[in-house]
Amino acid sequence: MFDLLIKGGRLVDPTADKDGLYDVAIDKGRVAAVDAGIPAERAREIIDATGRLVCPGLIDLHTHVYWGGTSLGVDADALALRSGTTTFVDAGSAGAGNFLGFRRHVMEPAKVRILAYLNVSFAGIFGFARNLMVGECCDIRLCDARETVACAREHRDRIVGVKVRVGRIASGSSGAAPMLIAREAADRLQMPLMAHLDFPPPSREEVVNALRPADVLTHCFRPYPNDARDGAGRIRAEILAARQRGVIFDIGHGMGSLDFEVARAMVADGFLPDTISSDVHALCIDGPAFDLLVTMSKFLNLGMALKDVVRAATQTPARAIGAADLGTLRQGAIADACLLEERDGSFEFIDAVGQKLKGGKRLFCHGLVVGGHWWPGTETAHEHAARCLSP
Repeated sequence: MFDLLIKGGRLVDPTADKDGLYDVAIDKGRVAAVDAGIPAERAREIIDATGRLVCPGLIDLHTHVYWGGTSLGVDADALALRSGTTTFVDAGSAGAGNFLGFRRHVMEPAKVRILAYLNVSFAGIFGFARNLMVGECCDIRLCDARETVACAREHRDRIVGVKVRVGRIASGSSGAAPMLIAREAADRLQMPLMAHLDFPPPSREEVVNALRPADVLTHCFRPYPNDARDGAGRIRAEILAARQRGVIFDIGHGMGSLDFEVARAMVADGFLPDTISSDVHALCIDGPAFDLLVTMSKFLNLGMALKDVVRAATQTPARAIGAADLGTLRQGAIADACLLEERDGSFEFIDAVGQKLKGGKRLFCHGLVVGGHWWPGTETAHEHAARCLSP
């Protein structure tokens, strides 16, 4: 007898190479069976997924969910249902100096799963608000590889890599130095590095060329002056070389990091993002990013196929964080799932520079399974999602 049976839905699981009508049986927090027509009497609880998409629980690779501990943090549990997200990966909100508080007060009590890239800055992102912006890497004294390595080793069950933010805002006169320190820490830990570049300096080439296989370049479709294309519209050589050697290209939408013009051209050229993430934080949760499902919906309307969009929020981020039992509904995997609806209609989306996109498709969430437990959607969550179609 199974604990739970998701029945009658269209399963879209790129990891398992499945797209069709399959039932998913769950027992003791794991996927017990995937097959067509599993009898309802074999389960204690039935979820009717007729007319819905059944996908692995979405993994948002770039979020800021140290709620209450940082100025930019948002509440992951409050966001989960509207975004279809069962795993939030925090991208450097906390550093070695405050990670324990993040773990004890946010990660451990959360209903959803929260993992993190550890910021190479000891203080994490501490000065991020509408009326002030102090880059955590501007004072190089805050960047210490030894502290980063010690913290990551102590919390290896929650930390998936090292995060560094460089650029005119994030590192100021420190330039590329924090990147070099983060590189050293990541190499010692044998963990991936996630890199953010806001505005040069350092240059795009310096940052991209320092990335190795399985490292992540977030904000990969940023507007000029960090456009991935040159002045003639060609994809830059260092970007192509980085993909060739296995660097992961992540969207990280956020407040200022997705340009529809860049994204449309890159998708048309066949350069799809490896991972689609929201970079949701206090300054973009009410637009332009909103959440992961809104960000995914934008790429549906920019020309990506549904399977590729789902892959970019399940299979690839799971691989990026080294979690083979997440991002899939294969037998034996952790039972995280989301019930989605791909709704046709007339929707308007906005990017980080104010450009509008009129689209005919939008993804909505109708419930989650988190670790084998059913979390039904609410009308409030759906109404909020419906409002997140334009600024």
